[in-house]
Amino acid sequence: MTLTVFGDSTSGNCLKVKWVLDRLEVDYRWTEIDVRSGLTRRPEFLAVNPSGQVPAVVFGDGRTLSQSNAIMTFYGEGTPLVPEDRYERARMFEWLFWEQYSHEPYIAVRRYQLGYLKKSPDELDPKLFERGSAALARMEQGLDGRDWLAGGALSLADIALVAYTRMAGDGGFDLGLYPRVCAWVERVERALGLDASTRCLVPA
Repeated sequence: MTLTVFGDSTSGNCLKVKWVLDRLEVDYRWTEIDVRSGLTRRPEFLAVNPSGQVPAVVFGDGRTLSQSNAIMTFYGEGTPLVPEDRYERARMFEWLFWEQYSHEPYIAVRRYQLGYLKKSPDELDPKLFERGSAALARMEQGLDGRDWLAGGALSLADIALVAYTRMAGDGGFDLGLYPRVCAWVERVERALGLDASTRCLVPA
């Protein structure tokens, strides 16, 4: 039976799950859910994910799973997307945990408020820009002397973090200030077969 993925194609958290499944050639059915429509708060969706968030998946046997990094890890285990070396695998998880706590809440939220809520920069909490910039600076540091965030090849850490980093220009962040990050974005996009981001060097 086919895996069903509930996701919003404008969401980096949903896209990173899609990219993992595509790379691993997992058969799935994508069900588009516009989070702004209120569909995630309807009883039929809350039966899949009581938290009312996408992405969420329903396995062929009826079991469900949510949270993007959990879904990615479920499918990534035992594949080249998870480093074999114990330390590098732990570093991968370090980046995954950091992404949801110190990266996505600022870069993704600022992008959403500017691009979808149409707020002006002056209306936004300045901490979004400050902490988003700090997150990009941390990635710039982490990529010093490395092509990938963990291990010697593309891993779940790279896929998780590229999802919103490649969209950072939409949040007013200038990736040109972070040349290692910008080069890494392009490297990950090539590895995943994505259209190259035209916004890597130019903030919105």
